[in-house]
Amino acid sequence: MIRISVAARNAGVDAITALLDGGGTLEIRTGSQPATPAAADSGTLLAEIELESTAYGPAASGEAQLAGAPLSADAVAGGTAGHFRLKDAQGNPVVDGSVSESGGGGDLILDNTDINEGQKVNITEMPVSLPMSAE
Repeated sequence: MIRISVAARNAGVDAITALLDGGGTLEIRTGSQPATPAAADSGTLLAEIELESTAYGPAASGEAQLAGAPLSADAVAGGTAGHFRLKDAQGNPVVDGSVSESGGGGDLILDNTDINEGQKVNITEMPVSLPMSAE
């Protein structure tokens, strides 16, 4: 089993979130997430949020929390949220993951995954973490 220190996990998470700060975006999409972040976008874009200059706080215990949550955006289309993508300021995918409502086990937590066009989409939680065992 590979293990890394908490300090190394924090440094890795901080490097990832630095790519998103100041011009990155969060996209909420229908369907399953692509095989890798490098794969083409899939599903219908339901909502998009431009991230602030400090979208995430500093990492602790290998995880960084979304600053200012809850965040919200107006839906640009209707459908069931299935995955999200975090992109840097150049539009390159950096992180993607699953979406659920509270208690559903998703990486991004919404107040409601059934979205109608024009509806306010509310994000309650979306940490970025490195899933390796620490010391």
